[in-house]
Amino acid sequence: MQIFHSTATALVILIAVAACSPPDSGTSAGPGEPVSVDASLLPEASSPPPDPAGEAGRLATDAYRGMWLSFADAATTSDWQSPKLGEFATGTALNTLTRGLYGDRYKGVVSRGRPVLNPAVSSAEPVGAPTRIIVTDCGDSTNWTRHYADSGQPADDEPDGRRHIDAIVEKQADGTWKVVEFGVQEVGTC
Repeated sequence: MQIFHSTATALVILIAVAACSPPDSGTSAGPGEPVSVDASLLPEASSPPPDPAGEAGRLATDAYRGMWLSFADAATTSDWQSPKLGEFATGTALNTLTRGLYGDRYKGVVSRGRPVLNPAVSSAEPVGAPTRIIVTDCGDSTNWTRHYADSGQPADDEPDGRRHIDAIVEKQADGTWKVVEFGVQEVGTC
């Protein structure tokens, strides 16, 4: 019986050692050599929790940029009925944009170039899960100019340059973010 007990003990030790050893990949790792581990056996790394305020700020500034770039595109022909304007603006903001383009169409004025934008979130309400973001910008209209479509002559004597802009961007019922109101200051205000 003593031999059976010794054989059984040796078998248990052999199984324990085999269970703790890496799977055989055809070569054995010696002392100090790296051992490959099957990554599927490791626990998955958890991603950081979502940041609702940061995501809301990104979506709000994207809507702000989208509004101005859609406006610049529509202004090349003074298309006051461009459907793209409504993708990024609503309410007073959309009304201001369409009225401006309608007036330019009536006068035969078009725009060339695009504004340079540098928006940043200045406040978010409510703090934990924002639905209203105030975006502040120092927009540059230096290379975004207005001209008469027929002659190409400048349409106004107003200077172009850097202007302070504040915009209110709100989350809509469908989950999109749109500019609802904005104010543009005089050249040189930022």
